[in-house]
Amino acid sequence: MHAGVGDEIQVHGRTVGSAEQRGEILEVRGPDGAPPYLVRFADGHEGLVYPGPDCEVLTHAD
Repeated sequence: MHAGVGDEIQVHGRTVGSAEQRGEILEVRGPDGAPPYLVRFADGHEGLVYPGPDCEVLTHAD
């Protein structure tokens, strides 16, 4: 998985009824766009994200 600053990450709900979360990638800490990513989510909290199979990166071109 590769991303850049300003891209968005979407975390899909893992169980029925759980909401998806979407946030902006503020910082890429891995080499060449690799994780982990510092993300600011829509509700305002920030966190370090190591994306799993339930995540999707939405690039500027999407």
